[in-house]
Amino acid sequence: MIKQPRICAVITENDPSLLDLAKEADLYEVRLDLVGEGWQELVKSLDKPWIACNRHPDEGGKWKGGEAGRVKELLKASEMGANIIDIELRTEGLLSIIKLIKKQSECLVSYHDFQASPTPKVMQKIIEHEREAGADICKLAVTARSIQDNLEVLKMNAIEGGRTVAFAMGPLGVSSRILCPLTGGDFTYASIAQGKESADGQITVFALRSLYSMINA
Repeated sequence: MIKQPRICAVITENDPSLLDLAKEADLYEVRLDLVGEGWQELVKSLDKPWIACNRHPDEGGKWKGGEAGRVKELLKASEMGANIIDIELRTEGLLSIIKLIKKQSECLVSYHDFQASPTPKVMQKIIEHEREAGADICKLAVTARSIQDNLEVLKMNAIEGGRTVAFAMGPLGVSSRILCPLTGGDFTYASIAQGKESADGQITVFALRSLYSMINA
């Protein structure tokens, strides 16, 4: 029997009632930049491991404060019990921030390309840089411009040396989101419900679990 792939449900707003729609998820990602000031109360109701993400605008996020404040919120989330903290590879002062994060949480170092998909050689270098920085989990999200782009980014999940979450965004990248944990990825991201997506191409937790159940039948 195939091991059930792990699903990470992305929380984008301060509405605990929506968690009922994510019962089939294995963990949560709390988007601090989207949830806003109420996130501290929201996380108290979480009953699964969770990732804290406060996405920088240059990486597709909505954080409106300064960089020092953005990092401060992430460290606060670590203190409040976040199992994993997501920090972007291009963050200034990354190494010192990772040292602070790893005092209490695991660290996911992320990289996003919203324009295209780099060459396999470049993608592999990005993951290497994430690991060198101290990542417990390496995230690589590119944008698919062809079906072939999905195949190339999925190969990154099989790179030895650590845990990886590599997939393609956009309409052409949907298949890579489904296949990510089936090709060695640590987990895949999913929206709690239609209309609650945090990125283009996300599938709902319910739809993903239904698909994986069929594979595992």
